[in-house]
Amino acid sequence: MTAPDLFFWLCAAVLMMSSVFVVSARSLVHAVFFLILAFLNAAGLFILLGAEFLGMMMLIVYVGAVAVLFLFVVMTLDTGQPGGTLRARLPAALAAGAILLLELAFVAFAGGPAETPEPLPGGVSNTRALGRLIYTDYAALFELAGAILLVAMIGAIVLAHRYRPGVRRQDPVRQFVRHQGESIRLEDPAVGAGVSEQGR
Repeated sequence: MTAPDLFFWLCAAVLMMSSVFVVSARSLVHAVFFLILAFLNAAGLFILLGAEFLGMMMLIVYVGAVAVLFLFVVMTLDTGQPGGTLRARLPAALAAGAILLLELAFVAFAGGPAETPEPLPGGVSNTRALGRLIYTDYAALFELAGAILLVAMIGAIVLAHRYRPGVRRQDPVRQFVRHQGESIRLEDPAVGAGVSEQGR
């Protein structure tokens, strides 16, 4: 067994174990840490397969942004423990696992033999070739994915925005339409008297 094969099986084993711990950990903070470990090993597999761009994106976007954001939200908010017992959540978990296994089986067996990719021309990296492919053949789908993410972000902001009585909020429209007389007050205090004493 060569060193790349050993590295592949090591990353694959750690990825599988960390994925199991993500869904089985009782603490949400521990689950996020196992998720970060899973992302790291997935990035290692991408780099081993020659897709260094996807591997770096896994490290920068998922580990450096998404997972850290999850950890920040979990440690900041009072999420509490998930409701229900394991027996109550077991049917939904088994159904989701069965659907995932069916999808993997369809891709593995019903998709036909994998096509051998064409070799890249000399001097062109796979990152550059991937960029050309995304912004030419899949440009519409790429823009659609960005629009879906934008809608999801706006929806998350709307759902998280709660009205709390007693909290002073800014009114941008009122700030822009107000006049100078409502914002500035001219005072002419007497000699030796402060503004606070003059206003009494």
